[in-house]
Amino acid sequence: MRTDFETLETLASYTIDSLKQQKMIEFEIENRAALIDAMATEYGVSFATDEDVRDQAIEEVEEKMGDMVPEDITESEMFNHARKEIIKSFNGENIGGLYLVESLHLIANRMTEFMLNCDLVEDVFGTDEDIHAFLVKKIRTFSPKKN
Repeated sequence: MRTDFETLETLASYTIDSLKQQKMIEFEIENRAALIDAMATEYGVSFATDEDVRDQAIEEVEEKMGDMVPEDITESEMFNHARKEIIKSFNGENIGGLYLVESLHLIANRMTEFMLNCDLVEDVFGTDEDIHAFLVKKIRTFSPKKN
């Protein structure tokens, strides 16, 4: 399964639903879609999708080859090598096909701050540590196929 922004939206929806079920956040239901979009965008800073890796590999090949870029660049050996090197730079760390740009704990810190400062979230319940631990657990078990 290829990951893209929709995968980030699925992760955001999963996170929001989990937090709501545990009564850790309150928000107006009519703001749910906007909250999912905002959270997915914030997750986009912490995770790289297959689409991001593909775009970065294309950029690297274009930089190296200049005007001599093959028509179907994604089929080239240079593209595949660049793609593998980019994936390797993430140390093989991925969750649900999303590559971790930063550690899971930094992601949980980022998302805790996001919820505390997001205008779409009416109230946050629990200590920062409780929310952080909950997010680490939930993000770690995320699978786009299940959620």
